[in-house]
Amino acid sequence: MRIPYEHGFMLTLLILAIAGLIWLFTPFIPALFLALLIAIATFSQYIKLQKKISNSSSALLMTLLVTVVLILPLSYILLISGLEISALIQNINTNFTVEQSNQLLLQTITGLPLSDSLKVTLNSALSNNLENFIINIKDFSVVILKSIVSLSSHFIFFLIITIFSLYYFYIDGKSTVKRLKDLSPLENHLDDILFNQFSSLSITLVGSVLVIAILQGLIFSIGVMMIGLPVLFFGIAMALASFIPVLGGLIIWLPLSLYLYAQGQTTDALIIVFFGAVIIGTIIDHFIRPMVIKKFSQSSNQSSALDRTLITVLSTLAGIMQFGILGLFIGPIIAAMAISIFDVYAIKYAGSLDKS
Repeated sequence: MRIPYEHGFMLTLLILAIAGLIWLFTPFIPALFLALLIAIATFSQYIKLQKKISNSSSALLMTLLVTVVLILPLSYILLISGLEISALIQNINTNFTVEQSNQLLLQTITGLPLSDSLKVTLNSALSNNLENFIINIKDFSVVILKSIVSLSSHFIFFLIITIFSLYYFYIDGKSTVKRLKDLSPLENHLDDILFNQFSSLSITLVGSVLVIAILQGLIFSIGVMMIGLPVLFFGIAMALASFIPVLGGLIIWLPLSLYLYAQGQTTDALIIVFFGAVIIGTIIDHFIRPMVIKKFSQSSNQSSALDRTLITVLSTLAGIMQFGILGLFIGPIIAAMAISIFDVYAIKYAGSLDKS
């Protein structure tokens, strides 16, 4: 005999259990997300290895290989980049005042080949918005700085949790997915679509954004190296700017080129414009970025779901703002989960949805 309200009671218990687990594992979420992403991306290689040796041995070997080849180098890059960004942000917060910025702005505008009236108008318009812009930059920098300090202070612990989790994602991955499918009220084919969509979307969203960020950072580093500016500083700045929708690298190369031109360094300014506007702003953003996303989509058997450059960039930027530097991985995975659920919902209720 079915007890009244049994279904609602069990659903409430399930929600409370999930919420409790999320609250309990909050300190480990960044490490778990990174381990999950790596496990998803390399699981096919683990399956191949599993056919030759035992489950535990193949999981241990894959974990060691991934740790040496991927996790340790990636962690080193994140740590070094984090320290560089930390020093940059502290320098900005200490020296980047409104008064100094207004002075630099006036100096730059004065050197531009414009009429006096236009210079006055331009200086007035930019000065009025400069204070809010600097405040927003500093607020965003504080979020990044806090995450870097937190990551640096718990770096070894973060690394251990990531490697430990990766091993168990390998060894228990299949059984965990099967258990989730058994608990799911959806039909088996919808479960398969949901899990396949999620895994391929996660890889594509993270991979495409990171490839473009690294590419833009490297390309711009070549340009600034040619004119004798700090390579690492501007390379990291351009890579981070690539996560910002619409504007992107424009906020780096445009002010820099205007400043160089105002200082009489016309050739240097033209070099920066070439690398910033032509190579990064035109070739990479408008041609290479869609190609990279499409390539990742095809490699993960995605057709139209990932033809979404805006979602790719916004999920990464939002992840950074919510979770700090590790939001590079967390944001896209959450977006992948949401998109996968939307797609399964559309399939499940295709007959009752309004198509007009």
